[in-house]
Amino acid sequence: MMKLKFILLSLLTFLLYGTIYAQNIIPSPKEYVQKGDATYPIKRVIAKDVDNSSDAYSLISEKGKVFISGNEIWARQTLRQLVDAGGNIPDVEIRDCAAYPMRGFMHDCGRNFQSIEMLKETIDLMSFYKFNVFHWHLTDHPAWRIECKVYPQLNDPQYQRKGRDEGKFYTYSQIRMLIKYAQKRGITVIPEIDMPGHSTYFKDAFGFSMDSEEGKVVLGKCLSEFFEEIPAAICPYFHIGSDEIHIGDPEGFMRWAEDLVRENGRIVIAWDPGLPPSPTTIRQIWNEAAGSNAAATNKSGKYLDSFVGYLNYYDPILFVSRAFLHTACAQLTPDTTNALGGILCLWNDVRVDNKENISLHNGMIAGMMAFAERFWVGGNADIAGKEDVIDPNILPPPESNAGKALAAFEQRIQYHKEHFLDVPVLWLPNASTRWDILVETSDRSTPVVAYGGVIDMDMLCKVNNIDISGEDLPCAYACTDIFSETDTVVNVWFGFEAPARSSRISCGIGQQGKWEGSGHVYVNDIELFPPQRWEEPERYAYHFNTWLKPQEEEPYTDEQMYWMRKPLPVQLKKGNNTIFLRAPKIFRGQRWSFSTLFE
Repeated sequence: MMKLKFILLSLLTFLLYGTIYAQNIIPSPKEYVQKGDATYPIKRVIAKDVDNSSDAYSLISEKGKVFISGNEIWARQTLRQLVDAGGNIPDVEIRDCAAYPMRGFMHDCGRNFQSIEMLKETIDLMSFYKFNVFHWHLTDHPAWRIECKVYPQLNDPQYQRKGRDEGKFYTYSQIRMLIKYAQKRGITVIPEIDMPGHSTYFKDAFGFSMDSEEGKVVLGKCLSEFFEEIPAAICPYFHIGSDEIHIGDPEGFMRWAEDLVRENGRIVIAWDPGLPPSPTTIRQIWNEAAGSNAAATNKSGKYLDSFVGYLNYYDPILFVSRAFLHTACAQLTPDTTNALGGILCLWNDVRVDNKENISLHNGMIAGMMAFAERFWVGGNADIAGKEDVIDPNILPPPESNAGKALAAFEQRIQYHKEHFLDVPVLWLPNASTRWDILVETSDRSTPVVAYGGVIDMDMLCKVNNIDISGEDLPCAYACTDIFSETDTVVNVWFGFEAPARSSRISCGIGQQGKWEGSGHVYVNDIELFPPQRWEEPERYAYHFNTWLKPQEEEPYTDEQMYWMRKPLPVQLKKGNNTIFLRAPKIFRGQRWSFSTLFE
């Protein structure tokens, strides 16, 4: 179970990183002034001029007396990150506000049901990092997760996908309770009923689709019941989905759905790309196509940025730096005229058996920290030298201003991982690892330099104009040097793929005794092999997307993900040590990467 703990900022960390109190707050406060290094026991917390309708707050501490104003919830969350284990804090003045008014996180409970207790834990974590929107994806192909009194067959297991938590749904009482729980923590819940797409269960239950005339009658009664049970006063937004579907009358369906939602006093949100929304509907932009998202921000109307990418799609170690280097809402300087902020999405397309794996398999916690930082701070003022960022999947040189900013943020994540959380956060600082990489192609013999514990080879080739489209699949040879002051053993995680927790496109588990993806590892010219026997060698090699296919029902296991496995103890000698990797691309369509993380 996920709990937060709040303990001492260590003296060692203070000495290493200077004014550590400011540097360890996530997200970073706009203005922070510390008066001396002395700390004092908290004597009293005085709240005055409280206004939780705004994100702005101030926090002033004077010899243990703490004065807060503005948003009391966010001020107290900042205070929690300032207090040491003895209940002491320094004298500080903090004045802070968010760059964007909506900073959200989304769970897909339509595909994989999560208990109310698990969702409460997520909401607690969100509040700690000043997220203020919980996007609750309640329906998808496998099931309708909302109690339905008018059509109880929507909750009947016989119409839901087998093995996908059949019969499990949230009662209206539970939904109201979770909404109120979130409100007390500064979070607005945005429920989503995806329509008319992502609704296989609906057609199975009624024999017709949502967008048909019969379907709209049924759907209209379901929505009316929901709006009656969940009043607009506690649920002002409603998400209608609308993506990944082609229907005969898209404009007509959207006007019908939007009108119904607005008549019930709600603000409408829909996916973009999706069916065509009206100008007053908030668009949640999600497309991965290069350049399309920045262009989508130029359309009229308000929008939310979900084009930073999905937690379930990227390597979770790489996603942290990707989110930190992301240009929120495609704006160098925040302008909230139309840009409302962003929502970080976690889609669990593949069936999950142990729901605790949703966080671990997708690097949820570290990813949330980076997303919270980017959308609270906004812009690029905190990443001086943004010109060093060619692409957010390509880490900047450590000596650049952007590289220094990323390394400093990694230290904050590491501190939170060690001091504020009592659950595993499977992430390690990695931005400074330098690689010399040669991509073996018919016309290429010059190595390129890259940085990071995870190297996105597809993007690296793209930004370096390395053509890998030839008939023969390319292979990468990567080298890094590690200096050790003594003979020692270090733990290292090696990986040659990070399979998406959505499409399942993957080269699968390696042969017994070998790395996945036909990868090879050499340290000081000695070849090293996986530290454990594979339980399922050569399984799960799917060179196609598995959406709505039987393979989608096979849950991921830990050994399919290098960050979930045991590390390899690596013997280093005193002096310089060379790590050499061979990482071939196995098939077209594979997300080509390799990973090396040092504990």
